[in-house]
Amino acid sequence: MNDYRIKHIAKINAQTLPESTDPSYTFRYIDIGSVNSSGGISIPEREVSFAAAPSRARRLAPPGSVVVSTVRTYLRAVAPVPASGAPLVFSTGFAVLEASDRVDNRYLAYYCQSQPFIDEVVARSTGVSYPAINASEIGNLTVTLPPLEEQRRLADFLDVEIARIDRLASARRRQYVTLEEHTNAEVSEILIPGITRSPSGTWPWTWLPTLREDRALVRLGYVSRLQNGITIDGSREASIDSVTRPYLRVANVQAGYVDLSSVTEVTVPRAMAVRSTLRPGDVLMTEGGDLDKLGRGTVWEGQLPNCLHQNHVFALRPDPDRLDPHYLALMTQTLHGRCYFESTGSKTTNLASTNSSKIMSFPIPLPRLSRQRELVRQLRTQLDAATRFKARLDQQLALLNERRQALITAAVTGQIDSYTANGRGTE
Repeated sequence: MNDYRIKHIAKINAQTLPESTDPSYTFRYIDIGSVNSSGGISIPEREVSFAAAPSRARRLAPPGSVVVSTVRTYLRAVAPVPASGAPLVFSTGFAVLEASDRVDNRYLAYYCQSQPFIDEVVARSTGVSYPAINASEIGNLTVTLPPLEEQRRLADFLDVEIARIDRLASARRRQYVTLEEHTNAEVSEILIPGITRSPSGTWPWTWLPTLREDRALVRLGYVSRLQNGITIDGSREASIDSVTRPYLRVANVQAGYVDLSSVTEVTVPRAMAVRSTLRPGDVLMTEGGDLDKLGRGTVWEGQLPNCLHQNHVFALRPDPDRLDPHYLALMTQTLHGRCYFESTGSKTTNLASTNSSKIMSFPIPLPRLSRQRELVRQLRTQLDAATRFKARLDQQLALLNERRQALITAAVTGQIDSYTANGRGTE
């Protein structure tokens, strides 16, 4: 086995699109979001012209080339690039490697997914907010190559074994999606009987069924009030009356839970803090984000005392005599909640947004308070069971990913005998 620098066994970014490219030149553009953690890519059906593409669309990747992310946060390798019928162009966050006759392109792709390669990229990445490695540094990384025939045998072996692991992982992900769909349907049917089976088609909420007499529709604004958050102003000077408090950003508010792994503090005037302090039982909603998560409510349980919230996070404070906060949060997750916020949200290419008036206009079926709490208790048992099943699936996916990584690393570091390894395997 011999050591080579990558630049000596592969051409790096040999084909790029210069500024002078014909504006009408069309291709399929691949950004980091189109590459999954296993190195698979979602090739867009539509082509885009050079004039309409983002300025970072520069890396032309011929079929068979290996494409590697250079951004430490998204370390992924496309292995190898498939033929698509139209040119594939990747963003400048990737390096395109075209293997020479010294290395099998599949073997090179697997090496770029191995732990030694990842560790080297992480160690050589520079930058604070967007740590990355440049193409010349990629070229200086060392690869230990066995003879070409041995590379091919190992690649054949990995093709079969990794495909088996990926099929198992894909099955677990499908189970996860199915479980979520079933859970959401259960929540919808229990809170709004008939919504998944017999929508009335009556304007304006055509997806709703005929509601029971004890569940009249009530605008959210009639049974709760909305508290606005603080606007961050770097020019605001601290005063004697200022206080420093933790505050929630949009990133902290997830669908169904609050992520407190990274909480920022802010210094604001005391009066402003008083107006934007969260209370246990507040229902948090974000102003913008992914369309399918827009308007999903999460109950604040008072995890951090005196916690504030950003102006892009709305805090709904239900009337304690008329509306249970957990009932409201679950209602936002129903088919009714999804249809309402997706139909009223303002949509852009990748994101959507709502506003306070749309949130306060959300019509909710409102049974008596005791009945709301009964429904919440009934659903909590089912949701807890679903959470446990999801945790098991997450654990299995993590183990499969570990197995995948370990197998690739073992193969490219000489821990697997290429003469006993074969690409046939058994199911």
